[in-house]
Amino acid sequence: MSDKFEWSDSYLLGYGPMDETHKEFVLLVDAMKHASDADFSARLDAFEKHAVKHFSEEDEWMTSTSFPSADCHIEEHGKVLASVHGIQAMDAEKKLKIGRGLVTALEEWFPGHADYLDSALAKWMVKQSFGGARVAPVVFKRNPKMSETGVGEQSKNP
Repeated sequence: MSDKFEWSDSYLLGYGPMDETHKEFVLLVDAMKHASDADFSARLDAFEKHAVKHFSEEDEWMTSTSFPSADCHIEEHGKVLASVHGIQAMDAEKKLKIGRGLVTALEEWFPGHADYLDSALAKWMVKQSFGGARVAPVVFKRNPKMSETGVGEQSKNP
């Protein structure tokens, strides 16, 4: 993992409200990652408030639209929140040690969760916003590696 957990266009799913919430998620995980020991508890609390709102919003989208695989997705949200709440209840020393492990786990968990569970929900929500029509989100993602490798640039050698 890199030193910084930062937003990448690879996380875009094509459903605006979800993409915006995910950007905030990444920012808050990174804030916990780089928090001093004195600030960690406050950063964890800020993340918890976000996660409750974030997961509740997605859970509501799933239940209100009868999303087919809602149970598994909602259960995963519940497990993340249970971990956060458990760490919040610990004494300061354990909270720091185990909380920092949570940050690493969240960095590893989020890309897969977004790719597999949230991408299906994003596609479903776009479809619902068009009255159930067979549509899919259109997502334009930047490819930073193209500019790093010179792909797309004119050759300097004739």
